Amino acid sequence: MKEINMSTLETMEEKEKRNIIRRVAVASSIGTAAEYYDFFAYGTAAVLFFGQLFFPSNDPFISTLAAFATYAVGFFARPIGGIVFGHMGDKVGRKKALVITILIVGLGTFVIGLLPTYASIGWWAPVILILIRVLQGFGVGGEQAGAVLMTAEYSPPEKRGFFSSWVQIGAPLGFLLPSALFALLTSLLSEEQMLDFGWRIPFLLSLLLVILGLFIRLRIDESPVFEKIRQTKAVESSMPLKDVMKNYPGIVAKGVGAKLIEACSFAMFTVIVLAYVNVNQFNKSYVLDAIIVAVVIEIFTIPLMGALSDKWGRKRVYILGALLQVIFIVPFFLMVNTQNYMLIQLAMIIVLPIGHAMCYAPQASFFPELFPTAIRCSGIALIWQVGSLIGSGILGLCAVKILQMCSGHYSGLALYVGTLGILSVIGIALLPETAPNKIKKEYQQWVGK
Repeated sequence: MKEINMSTLETMEEKEKRNIIRRVAVASSIGTAAEYYDFFAYGTAAVLFFGQLFFPSNDPFISTLAAFATYAVGFFARPIGGIVFGHMGDKVGRKKALVITILIVGLGTFVIGLLPTYASIGWWAPVILILIRVLQGFGVGGEQAGAVLMTAEYSPPEKRGFFSSWVQIGAPLGFLLPSALFALLTSLLSEEQMLDFGWRIPFLLSLLLVILGLFIRLRIDESPVFEKIRQTKAVESSMPLKDVMKNYPGIVAKGVGAKLIEACSFAMFTVIVLAYVNVNQFNKSYVLDAIIVAVVIEIFTIPLMGALSDKWGRKRVYILGALLQVIFIVPFFLMVNTQNYMLIQLAMIIVLPIGHAMCYAPQASFFPELFPTAIRCSGIALIWQVGSLIGSGILGLCAVKILQMCSGHYSGLALYVGTLGILSVIGIALLPETAPNKIKKEYQQWVGK
């Protein structure tokens, strides 16, 4: 019988730890994909169908504006969800909060697919839709902080940027799936069929992704770092949010600033650009196809940028991505205006899998490293959701109106992105560099070194 020596046992233990990290990262990313699926399914449907179905008007602009306002409503509920589930994550556990959030958002998405339209029940249809959007925003507010935190606290310090960035893959996956479904359905069904029943299919199919995400999340263990502080109650916080605001107000303000460009750019280049194309009566299929290709590429560039943040530092990668998006925003719209597919595709590749990924990937490790364990979930949730509200929610509420004020010209949208981008550059520059050793001591306690 082959003898197993101590070095072999250590190797086996290290392999098992790596496998655990991978399982947690995959569980978090699939759950995040399920929750992002909803927001992007709604964003696409808002542009293409919901104006007619839920907000009918003699003026198509009013219908589109109302549909986008409902899209934005979800963002206003996010900070509240972030506060509630951030507190739960710090007091009860990261895992329990994540299980609840995926149920809230996932079931809400499924119910949207069952909703009767304005033609069936009148104004009750948009009222119910708005209530569901508020509930979903509440759930998403607690999802993102918990998902990135779970993976960050499991990950070794020297590879935390890489492993944590896997969670961020959930966003492009969550966008890609409903977008691909809508593209397929619109090619197979007539416009009348899409308005009749086709639009419901992506929302109903979301239930499968929710079941998968829930199953995987139930099979992972609680964060080892959180378990450590729960055992040593002396380091617990009775009111995590209060402690965040009392002891880390500067970090929160700078973190919100850093979040702005990423939240704004992803909404701009995946949802708002469709409204811009719609207003100017450009070829929508060109832009939608270009977005899908760019998002597929971003699935692979996100972990690459996460790994780069381990090598170069979180701030350097993040700030380069923010500057790229500020500099390229006007050329982006000029390339879209050509209505040349290759130029549109090139523009999308520059802003999404390069510019956006350089900001989005480091966030998953950067923000958790800014706070101590006992208040980490509340701190991240506050930064994430207030930044998302300003960067994406207000943009979604105002984008169509901005386009109307500018007679369909891109200047107003470009100014919005540019302004938030400059604020982000300032916020990132003022934050401390955290890679790679911020949570090293906590990780070493877990692995027993």
